[in-house]
Amino acid sequence: MPPTDKHYQSSLARTGNEHRDVHEWLDSDPEKLAERHDITRIHEYGKMIEEKYGSEARDEYIEHIREDVQVKFTSLASDETAMADALAYFGCGK
Repeated sequence: MPPTDKHYQSSLARTGNEHRDVHEWLDSDPEKLAERHDITRIHEYGKMIEEKYGSEARDEYIEHIREDVQVKFTSLASDETAMADALAYFGCGK
């Protein structure tokens, strides 16, 4: 996944705001990292983020997940074990 600093830069380029609170929430707790990146929870977490920080922050949360998914799947190539791990990480391989 891109480092959190890259997510700040992406958000800044898109919105003029780094949305640090959102990106730090997603990436700062190693014990909750997979849970917070679980794409099956986008609706739940998106609603929570929108209520706390607004709709632009919600959109940046979704962009963060999209960027991570893109990087993860691009780097996997044809490794079946890595692909299964990636699907599980994003809540799709259970």
